[in-house]
Amino acid sequence: MGFWIRPYSTQRAIVRASNNLTSGIVGLANVGKSTFFQAITKSTLGNPANYPFATIDPEEAKVLVPSEHLDHLQKLYGSRKKIPATLTVYDIAGLTRNASRGEGLGNKFLGDIRLVDGIYSVVRGFRDDSITHIEGSVDPIRDLSVVQDELVLKDLEWLEAGREKLTRKLGRTAKSSLDHKQMQDELALLAQLEEFLYEGRRIAHFKQNWTKEEVDTLGQYNFLTAKPTLVLLNSSPRDYLLQQNEYLDEVSKWIDQYSPGDEVLIFSAEYETRYNEFASTSDWEGLQRYCSELAGGAAIKAGALPSALPSIILKMRQLLRLISFYTCGPEESRQWTIQQGTRAPQAAGVIHSDLEKTFINASVIKYDDLRDASHPLDESALRRLGKIKRCGKDYVVEDGDVVHFRAAAGKN
Repeated sequence: MGFWIRPYSTQRAIVRASNNLTSGIVGLANVGKSTFFQAITKSTLGNPANYPFATIDPEEAKVLVPSEHLDHLQKLYGSRKKIPATLTVYDIAGLTRNASRGEGLGNKFLGDIRLVDGIYSVVRGFRDDSITHIEGSVDPIRDLSVVQDELVLKDLEWLEAGREKLTRKLGRTAKSSLDHKQMQDELALLAQLEEFLYEGRRIAHFKQNWTKEEVDTLGQYNFLTAKPTLVLLNSSPRDYLLQQNEYLDEVSKWIDQYSPGDEVLIFSAEYETRYNEFASTSDWEGLQRYCSELAGGAAIKAGALPSALPSIILKMRQLLRLISFYTCGPEESRQWTIQQGTRAPQAAGVIHSDLEKTFINASVIKYDDLRDASHPLDESALRRLGKIKRCGKDYVVEDGDVVHFRAAAGKN
């Protein structure tokens, strides 16, 4: 089953340079954020109650990153255990209209969003009279507009404060200095962003090709609308299984106009909760019956029953420009997280700082060269075929690489 509604944008994300980036679940109060949080984290840390502000302090949990590569590598190397990578997810208090003015839990909510790197924007797309809506009715377009307007207004507030501070500093700086020129450039960028924000648009979509200097500048402000965002249309279980929703066309048009480059994904927090219940007992026949009833009797192949959560997790990593490399052996096969563009010594440093400091070289096997291999792995044959390459400090690690680091000290 295909889940993506709109093609992936090539726009560069504005994210900080870190291998430990986080995501936050954002949306109006009482739209299913905590139910989604419980489902994606397979926990009961959230507070899915049928009233606004059930969540006040942000809940935090680490989500396992699904990886078919890791499953295959564990079998290939005969590893005793496998250790997947994780993604930290926060369930943040619900937003209300006028949050930027401090209403509801506005200031706290917006401050909590500022701490995360990527946003899951959850919007309600199902009708259920038993579940209250803070705005009184189900209207995803209105809800998306409210959330975006509040984020934009807060960014304008922070932008103005930053500009005033920068202007005062500029007045104390010699006009002939490099700092003076850099501050003038920063003020010019802020002026352009301010105009863009006044149009109700997100900074993330101001341009596609950001310079390193611009990314560094924006990193100092940590603007809310600069964060990469995935829109999740929370639907009924039936709508999710059939991949249809009465609001989908309107939501897609709204995104095209006001947040071009973002994507929308149909999911169902209710369905994912039930899916986890069936999966916890391996009751795939029960899940198949449940899905067939929801889908009007359509047959769904057991063992291939759909969950949107793997796609949701992997998509956020993609938006944050995170990739994986692997270390494998008889004891464990392990997935490590790095940002795109990371060189071999810095990748080694994710395992242990000593490996980066005393890095010598790395032996790299591309996953594609292992895709059809079987246990026991014949590394000597791979070496004869030139499939194991020795790489130096300038090598940029790629997604899926299986790496063995060599260092003058520390553990391999």
